[in-house]
Amino acid sequence: MSNKEVKAALKSARDAIRNKEYKEALKHCKAVLKQEKNNYNAWVFIGVAAAELEQPDQAKGAYKKAIELEPNQLLAWQGLANLYEKSNQTDVKGDLADVYQKLLELYESGDKQKWCDVCNKLVELYHQEKKYLEVAETWQKLIQIKQEEGAEKAELHELWKKMIQLLKDSTQNRDNKTEQSLLTAFEHAVNSADTVPGEDHQNLYKDFIQCLSKLPHETARLEKACNDMMALYPTVSYPLEVLCLHFIQSGTLSEEALHCFSRLLEMDASSGPGIIGFGIKCLQEKKYKEAVKSLTEGLQKTTQCPAAWHYLAEAQMKIHKHRDAVLSCNQALDALGTPEGPSLRWKNLILQLKAEALIKIADADAAEEAIKSLEQIVDASSDPVVLAIRGQAYLNKGLMDQASKISQELLLSHPDLAESHALEGFIHYSQKNYEQAERSFLNAIERKAETAEYHQYLGLTYWFMSDETKKDKGKALTQFLKAAKLDSYLGSVFCYLGNYYRDIAGDRSRARGCYKKAFELDGTDEESGTAAVDLSMELGDMGTALSILNEVTEKASTGTAKWAWLHRGLYYLRNGQPSQAVADLQAALRADPKDSNCWESLGEAYLSRGSYSTALKSFRKASELNPELVYSVYRAAAVEQILGKYENAIATYQQILKKTEDYVPALKG
Repeated sequence: MSNKEVKAALKSARDAIRNKEYKEALKHCKAVLKQEKNNYNAWVFIGVAAAELEQPDQAKGAYKKAIELEPNQLLAWQGLANLYEKSNQTDVKGDLADVYQKLLELYESGDKQKWCDVCNKLVELYHQEKKYLEVAETWQKLIQIKQEEGAEKAELHELWKKMIQLLKDSTQNRDNKTEQSLLTAFEHAVNSADTVPGEDHQNLYKDFIQCLSKLPHETARLEKACNDMMALYPTVSYPLEVLCLHFIQSGTLSEEALHCFSRLLEMDASSGPGIIGFGIKCLQEKKYKEAVKSLTEGLQKTTQCPAAWHYLAEAQMKIHKHRDAVLSCNQALDALGTPEGPSLRWKNLILQLKAEALIKIADADAAEEAIKSLEQIVDASSDPVVLAIRGQAYLNKGLMDQASKISQELLLSHPDLAESHALEGFIHYSQKNYEQAERSFLNAIERKAETAEYHQYLGLTYWFMSDETKKDKGKALTQFLKAAKLDSYLGSVFCYLGNYYRDIAGDRSRARGCYKKAFELDGTDEESGTAAVDLSMELGDMGTALSILNEVTEKASTGTAKWAWLHRGLYYLRNGQPSQAVADLQAALRADPKDSNCWESLGEAYLSRGSYSTALKSFRKASELNPELVYSVYRAAAVEQILGKYENAIATYQQILKKTEDYVPALKG
């Protein structure tokens, strides 16, 4: 076959392909290859025909042979790209990417439009495969070529925006390079927008800031983006909210942060981050109740802020709402999810605070939970303060040996740490070794004089110490007063001050004030509530007594606050209001149905009301629960007498006289 015949055969093959006569085309090509086995065009035409006849392997082989012969010729590469694009097999995607790469190389010096088309296809392919770094690098190359061609600003803006779309969902498996490419795309996009300010531009800025807020190491860039957006959109609160949340999470509250909080509240008084920021400011200024109020309100609007939950728990601890603090710590841990980096520091802080709150609750179950919290702290064993907390948890749980072991270790390794001596003091105090406890608490105070709890426990140590200090409780008083001055929310210390003024100094008025304060601080402190009511009544101040009782009974749920119902019932009974007395005494019995004295008082209230049958039942119930209550047995007989049940009454009187011969009311009866 001459050169002329080869050309004719190739022309026939091309015409056959054009006419979709693919088998015919193959015949012509094979004839050519018999003569010239390295004919590039013949191999390319075989590739085209075989592909159309759905013989992909033969087509692929033909294209590859052509490429082998002339690696820098376009036709075979284009054919191979078409073949792979039509293939349903997933394993060809890697090969297709290589083909596109080669086509880019071949088009680069020539047809720029085709280069861009292939580039788009390659990026799409990488995107499907989640190869985000390759997406970023290829797309940036496309933008570079467009810039070299002198593309319009608007076109470039759209390209940067497309790059953001391509890389936006790469969060899960994004490496640092891809991350930086995404941020670069955002920066170019916000700076190349045409209509500024405008709605699209504003949304783009929001997306940029949202993206930065998820990257803990990009704080400087985040602050800059927020400030830049605020300058462009002074009435939009979003960048300020993100900035405030950033300051809250960072845990350091600078002047700039406080300025942001107040600026945000001026712009939007109902903004969650703004209200949280104000709460943190109150916490810093030691306005703990306002802090709790603001942080609680802010967290209802912005729930997923672990640092804010931690600040709330801190404020709740300051006012000794320990159970509330535990709940806030749990919310903080939920909001953290699976922490890493800076979040891990928050997790450790939250777990430690939770353990401290649980220890203040002071029961064995809470101690067990505290130990579990401490076990989750990373590097807990190297932190002496955490160890001291663990020692207290063991002590609360009654595990004296473990607590003592930690105490001894801490005194050896950290003799200058107040917590080491305090733990030793708590152990001695619980064992009534008051002299050793005194020494330990004095050592703790020497190292940390501002801790109210140490002064409180030293005061208690003096209170119970020896006969000398029992006679002269002045040393205890001094420590209680110091504790109260250092921590005006420490309810228990005001209760002890009340005990001192009532039992030692005989100053009922001052004692009443201390008990009242203790009860206001801790509504569950029945001892202080009862003492405040009793002293108010002794001092003839019924108004104060009743206002305390009314406040407790209004809040009380069924079956609780027995002491308040009982006190108010007795008050009504003494003041000739039997119906109210009945209602209150019944409420007291719902809390404690086995209180014989309460049944006796209820009997009196029914009797005063003229309800003789129910009075009789109440007196009988009282004497059933406590047969020693002679008065209840006598009152039952007296009621039987009123009801005309004389035989029963006589029998009951005789029963009393058998036990107590000279019980005058029974003799009279």
